[in-house]
Amino acid sequence: MSSTTDRLDTPRAAGMAGIAFALLLGAAIVLMRIAVPSGSAVDVPIDQDKRWAVQVSLEIVPFAGIFFLWFMGALRAHTGAAEDRFVATVFLGSGFVFVATLFASAAAAGTVLAEGTPSDFGRHYAYTLLATYAMRMAAVFALATSTIGRMLGVFPRPLALLGTVVGLVLLVIGSGVPWSELVFPLWALILSLYILRVRRGTTHRPPTPTEPP
Repeated sequence: MSSTTDRLDTPRAAGMAGIAFALLLGAAIVLMRIAVPSGSAVDVPIDQDKRWAVQVSLEIVPFAGIFFLWFMGALRAHTGAAEDRFVATVFLGSGFVFVATLFASAAAAGTVLAEGTPSDFGRHYAYTLLATYAMRMAAVFALATSTIGRMLGVFPRPLALLGTVVGLVLLVIGSGVPWSELVFPLWALILSLYILRVRRGTTHRPPTPTEPP
């Protein structure tokens, strides 16, 4: 009975953590984009009216990282022992590096806020970590997750295809298209909602004659 309950609760935990991560990361990205612009605006001091955006983003990012780690763990438990070790290693490695670079970009953005008038290095460093390195790792994570889901049949084909497309977009486009990094939390939100829907259907499905009571 306890084993069955754990199997039912794991997808729910993954879904709830994924939704929280997606919403928090999406908000943090929007705030960072507003307060730390890229391109020709790199030499322009941060508008005093926008400094609050960096402050709020710095408060959000740690919680987004925590929920992402929970999301990773619950997803891995959901796939079970049948996962491919090679793909699982890529899954774990890309997820950990993504969180590390996400935290580093937030710390760099914090130095920009503390400086008042940011240097070229500080602005470029914060932007590059978020839009280039963190999003490249997010791309690998989405590709690995979709591969595991497709191989084990735990995700429907359209959802696995969506993750592959999201991974390729982030990997190829990267920082070339402004705001493109928002596709990652959007994908995590869609995946989490699917997991919750499947869990709800499993919970309410009456047992068949071949299933134990």
